[in-house]
Amino acid sequence: MPDASPAKWHLAHTAWFFETFVVVPTIPRYRPYDAAFKMLFNSYYNGVGDRHPRPQRGLLSRPSLDDVLAYRAHVDAAMHACCEVAMRDPSLAALIELGLNHEQQHQELILTDLLHLFSHNPTRPAIRPADVAARRQAAQRTWIACPAGIAHVGHAGDGFAFDNEGPRHRVWLEAFELASHPVTNGDYCAFIDDGGYRRPDLWLSLGWDTTVAQRWEAPLYWEREREQWRCFTLQGMRDVDPDEPLAHVSYFEADAYARWAGARLPTEFEWEAIARRVRVDDAQPATDSLPDAFGDVWEWTSSSYAPYPGFRPAAGAVGEYNGKFMCNQYVLRGASVATPRGHSRVTYRNFFPPDARWQWSGMRLARGK
Repeated sequence: MPDASPAKWHLAHTAWFFETFVVVPTIPRYRPYDAAFKMLFNSYYNGVGDRHPRPQRGLLSRPSLDDVLAYRAHVDAAMHACCEVAMRDPSLAALIELGLNHEQQHQELILTDLLHLFSHNPTRPAIRPADVAARRQAAQRTWIACPAGIAHVGHAGDGFAFDNEGPRHRVWLEAFELASHPVTNGDYCAFIDDGGYRRPDLWLSLGWDTTVAQRWEAPLYWEREREQWRCFTLQGMRDVDPDEPLAHVSYFEADAYARWAGARLPTEFEWEAIARRVRVDDAQPATDSLPDAFGDVWEWTSSSYAPYPGFRPAAGAVGEYNGKFMCNQYVLRGASVATPRGHSRVTYRNFFPPDARWQWSGMRLARGK
């Protein structure tokens, strides 16, 4: 799949990030492990130089995994000296912190990409042992009301945040209500049973065209066996649990379901306003004000991924990290089962094209009050 990368590539690319943006500018006599890696493991930084095409990363049978691990060790050794310099250089320390958070993002991508890869294996291998925990019970959905008014959104204060999470600013919100819990598999089954994938009146035009072209009939990884929906998971194939939060749907599917349900998707600012109500520390998940917002699925919003007022990308190639993608993408909020815990914060702005389904992406409904 063109959007997915092998685990070996993720391992090499995260070392490449430190080598390119931290080690080379900091250590004048640094000798690269392999000059060819500068192009092989560049993701999308045009300011750095040429890149190996993303859809062809899976064809890189060489370098070997052993070679990639040796490359990581080579870069790690150089990073020790960089960390010493960073103790006296706040800007370098901030760049290293960005690299650490970048690596955490790729830890999540490794899981999402492996899940997609293994789903095409006829033996359907499990990535993790089967979960023996008791089956969860879906909570009764209620509606959390928010009156009209000005809300402050975006990151401010201490703690790490990506540049696209700020600056903090004010937005006007009309009165609305947000569902207390995400949409479940059982909820979505009702949409399917009601012909949701066969009713063009529920879909955005581009979404309907995509659904027809891709022959979507259910979320990604779902398969019908006799009268039972089954899905491929990290634990292999299993029956769809109607009480679990829905995952692996596109923005198009989320929008169509919301319309079918007589509701809509929230804006990212509505989502954040509710999430901040009880706990407003950006570094902590607001689980007491917005249940199940972190650790299950990313939640699609109706907000296009765009810069906040006053946003300025960093100078140089590292400035390509987020800003260049602020076009034809939609924002997701929260965190998924694969997200590193440190990325579970109310201001985090994930983003994907509207047809993307291989992430743990679900939804939470909103409606006008």
